[in-house]
Amino acid sequence: MDCWQASSWRICSAWVFLLVLDLTFDVSDSTSQSEVNKHLEMGRDLLSRGQFQDALSHYHAAVEYAIREVQDNSLELNGLHQFLVYADDVNMLGENAQTIRENTEILLEAKGDPSNYLTYFKRGTVYLALGKSKFALQDLDKVLQLKPDFTSARLQRGNVHLKQAQLNEAKEDFKKVLETEPNNEEAHRGLSKVEPTRDDISLAKAFVRGRDYRAAVELITKIIEVCPWSSMLRELRADCHVALGDTMSAISDIRSTTKLLSDNTAGFFKLATLYYQRGEPTESLKEVRECLRLDPEHKDCFPHYKVVKKVDKLINDAQEAINSKDYQDCIESANKVLKVETSVQMIIFLAKEKLCHCYLHNDQLPLSLQSCREALEINKDPRILCDRAEAYINSEMFDDAIHDYQDALELDENYNRAKEGKQRAQKLQKQAERRDYYKILGVSRTASKKDIIKAYRKAAQKWHPDNFQGDEKKIAEKKFIDIAAAKEVLTDPEKREKYDNGEDPLDPEAQGNQGFNPFHHHFHNSPFQFKFHFN
Repeated sequence: MDCWQASSWRICSAWVFLLVLDLTFDVSDSTSQSEVNKHLEMGRDLLSRGQFQDALSHYHAAVEYAIREVQDNSLELNGLHQFLVYADDVNMLGENAQTIRENTEILLEAKGDPSNYLTYFKRGTVYLALGKSKFALQDLDKVLQLKPDFTSARLQRGNVHLKQAQLNEAKEDFKKVLETEPNNEEAHRGLSKVEPTRDDISLAKAFVRGRDYRAAVELITKIIEVCPWSSMLRELRADCHVALGDTMSAISDIRSTTKLLSDNTAGFFKLATLYYQRGEPTESLKEVRECLRLDPEHKDCFPHYKVVKKVDKLINDAQEAINSKDYQDCIESANKVLKVETSVQMIIFLAKEKLCHCYLHNDQLPLSLQSCREALEINKDPRILCDRAEAYINSEMFDDAIHDYQDALELDENYNRAKEGKQRAQKLQKQAERRDYYKILGVSRTASKKDIIKAYRKAAQKWHPDNFQGDEKKIAEKKFIDIAAAKEVLTDPEKREKYDNGEDPLDPEAQGNQGFNPFHHHFHNSPFQFKFHFN
């Protein structure tokens, strides 16, 4: 596998080429064979030392000798079509593939043998077996130029055209076969599919225009059974999948087009864009690099590459900071992501997700709650619900924590973190049911009424909800309710006595007690239309 890595593909491809040369060029003349072998040996030596250009020059020399020999009818052509298949295989010979193909074509043409059409036909058959329809068509076209009455080649070409949804060309080939072989069943079957397929394609396009994308997908899927090599149909179905929100199916179709069409930079750009929109910058980076490999200055891929490369690095930096528990570094990297990307929601989600977690562990609870909420507005994820639940627990907001854990379990009933967290929050809630009113106001159990009122005023001024906004306001509301309850109990002699005897007079489960509600409404989300006077 190592030879296919970017750093060493040149070495691997050059070795493959020299090996194929060795197996293919069987020169009968001993002097010529010696010359070819000499250049092959020197090429191997230079390859082993990493001198690629010098090695390539010896390859060219070996080909030149072979061409001279074929002109003297000294070179056997057996196996040459297989050599060209190797030369064209994906990335096998990189930038040298075209040179190799041209030189080997010269070998075929130089032979000048009328039977060459069979060599092209054999190679075209190999291409079809490998799914390389473009090269198969080129060879079949060449066969029919050399021998127009070769029915098998024409039938084969008609089938290729049909599979590519090139219906006019397919129809013409099938009809020509039937002119010479009226009973050819394969030609009849192929011809019978042309017009129904044409009608189906027109109907599918009409569905798309009418935005009936589900019907379009269903019909195009049926058509692709007849035309599996049509990049047009797969692109059309991909567009429908995107409209339906099924990006993974769209990615599958577009990936097929990058295999069906060579140099499909538009396809790689679409893949990169879809992965980025899904919040997968690493995958997006892989696809955009494929685009730039084909066109280093591509007008769409190059700008996208600059953005996604930066985003991917920052997201990875944030994750590495989490792994090393450097939460401040995580916060800095995630906030940088938000400066780079301001519109793609799933990338923003990745940054908010990291901030939710890292603010929590950096003990910045209001910022953690805010980031968690903003992330959940984009994508409801059990992990984020659990992070927010922990922030609520640390803020002694147990009801909210239990609610988030329950939501997480509804998304994933087997999520152990949510199961354990919910149990923990429920236990903490029970422990907190009996509030320590003296602790809330920060006074001793022997404090006078005057001291209690003084402590109450100080705490109420500090935690009045009107002094806060956003998620901080929710925390302040909870604190303020407890402060008001403490003042209510500890400044009333009867209630204070009950409390000191182990009974919370504001406990809603106490006999006949309706509970304490200082504002006569549920406090959360209510406008504070009241005033407190401390004089």
